[in-house]
Amino acid sequence: MKLSSTHRTIDAIWRIESAKIIAGLARMVRDVGVAEDLAQDALVVALEKWPETGIPDNPGAWLMTTAKRRALDWLRRKQLLGRKYEELGREMESRHEDDFDAAAIDGDVSDDLLRLIFTTCHPVLSFEARVALTLRLLGGLTTVEIAHAFFVPEPTVAQRIVRAKRTLAAARVPFEVPQGTELKARLQSVYEVIYLMFNEGYSATSGENWIRPVLCEEALRLGRILAEIVPGESEIHGLVALMEIQSSRFKTRVTPTGEPILLMDQNRALWDHLLIRRGLAALQRAERIGGMLGPYALQASIAACHARARTPEETDWVRISALYEALSQVAPSPVVELNRAVSLAMAFGPEVGLEIVDALASEPSLKGYHLLPSVRGDFLFKLGRFKEACEEFKRAASLTHNARERALLLGRASDCVAATEEEGRL
Repeated sequence: MKLSSTHRTIDAIWRIESAKIIAGLARMVRDVGVAEDLAQDALVVALEKWPETGIPDNPGAWLMTTAKRRALDWLRRKQLLGRKYEELGREMESRHEDDFDAAAIDGDVSDDLLRLIFTTCHPVLSFEARVALTLRLLGGLTTVEIAHAFFVPEPTVAQRIVRAKRTLAAARVPFEVPQGTELKARLQSVYEVIYLMFNEGYSATSGENWIRPVLCEEALRLGRILAEIVPGESEIHGLVALMEIQSSRFKTRVTPTGEPILLMDQNRALWDHLLIRRGLAALQRAERIGGMLGPYALQASIAACHARARTPEETDWVRISALYEALSQVAPSPVVELNRAVSLAMAFGPEVGLEIVDALASEPSLKGYHLLPSVRGDFLFKLGRFKEACEEFKRAASLTHNARERALLLGRASDCVAATEEEGRL
């Protein structure tokens, strides 16, 4: 059953507003699990009313106000309501139901979101739980999307999220930004969560759209806030630099109808050079702090190589491959190795990259990773092994959950068929 136009609009609004609503509610009820439940209640009301009444002028404020009314009811039931909430309740109840404006979202939204991310990244939770819960509450990702990002079953992610909420509630974790040494100790998990949130927006793991700019913007905004709070930390500047530079390509990453445009085919004149300059400045701040560059600063350095190249042919692939080698030392992973293979292939030929990719074929964590056969197919195509390349592209298409990317990969498989037929005519 297809969603109505109104329901699709509500879903888009929810993606944008849900983190702010949950964060605002968490400040009131001091329980992120309860906050999400209350926010979901407001969404249900919207799904019931908006198809009949139309989308409000300020849907975010409407949802926040509706959710806060339920929060007030919840607080009353828990007998935790003081004079402040009584006065707020009377004020809100005196308004006409449809009379919503931006004032309905009181408090500093940025502060609320920052408190929320530190709460969901609290060390009382396992790392996997921190990431899953934060992506769920701040990124608005579904359990399917989170599961795909981590190569784990969907039920596993769902259980992690439920247990994480219960753990936070049982431990009475304060809804606040940590201070002093505790702040530094908890920053790394926050970096990782923001990075994964940005990645999901940059290359959506599922759905009809290849990119979700709003999700990237939210991750970048959180990164900028952190950079202001901890300006002496090299890695936060590296992370911000990476996100700034990657964000500069948004206008050129898809066609007007939504089809993906790969990096080497993008019109670099249309890249956002303000974002590039901001990214390069952030990278310089990371380098000035000194010490060994961390994984985010190294990835930002790789992105900077692309940003500085005026044409694809000017790209310094030798330097990029060296940077991937450094990255593999500080943050070794099969995905880093796959990217290193691509850079080496661009620098020294596809046969060099193919040797590395073939060695990764038995890597368990890449078994369902669509980019492995996609990269292998690209190398085989460049080597003129079109039939093998076609099979790899088809396999990659069967593994991706993103409709746009699937179409791109099937298109490449068709190119292989055409190349085979052309070869037969020669």
